[in-house]
Amino acid sequence: MIRTIITKELRSLFASPLAWVVLAFLQVILAWIFLTRVDYFLTIQGQLARVPNAPGLTEIVVVPMFGIASIVLLMSVPLLTMRLIAEERRNKTMTMLMSAPVSMTQIVLGKFLATVIFLAMVGGLIALMALSLLMGGKLDYGLLVANLLGLLLLTGSFAAIGLFVSCLTTHPVVAAIGALAAFLVLWLINIAASDPGSPVHLFSLLKHFEGFMNGTIAATDLIYFALLTAVFLILSIRRLDADRLRA
Repeated sequence: MIRTIITKELRSLFASPLAWVVLAFLQVILAWIFLTRVDYFLTIQGQLARVPNAPGLTEIVVVPMFGIASIVLLMSVPLLTMRLIAEERRNKTMTMLMSAPVSMTQIVLGKFLATVIFLAMVGGLIALMALSLLMGGKLDYGLLVANLLGLLLLTGSFAAIGLFVSCLTTHPVVAAIGALAAFLVLWLINIAASDPGSPVHLFSLLKHFEGFMNGTIAATDLIYFALLTAVFLILSIRRLDADRLRA
């Protein structure tokens, strides 16, 4: 049943112009960053040759692409998640979905996984651009994999938060604004906290994503994203269960 929901969501997503607009926007931005960083690398290549342990293509070209992608996706994911539940309610189809022989857990997981699959496609596009550099240079595969994993975990948490916010309203635009506000709060926590050693930093998306950008896959970062995603998925399930009981 979850597979059916995933298929339905992906068909619905790609049947609308929104998915294609988001993909095109992301591709234009990332391609521009990619070409700019390649040009910069070629400009300083001679200087790097004289520096011991100098950064390579991966550090100068690929890592900045993932950093920009995380910011662009922070602004784009709310546009994808706003419709997941809020649009079902607005179109009066949520009641039919709740009356179907399917659990709230299956509905939430199906919609969440469909969004994650779409976001994984974006990560795949970045990886393909990075791999194209092999035609003229070498890559640090460990650093590339760490960045790709970090981006997938980050966008997965975005999808879970956006899905929960979409469960709270019948207006997709309100859901998009609410999700974006939540993302920004989590992203900027470490800027608001003056002491880097403060426990407040433990809740910062930026702090935990930085580890992956540096090539470090730490258990604390994996646990953070796993817990953040799980908490908001559980909250979404409980919210829909409460709505079904009231219906």
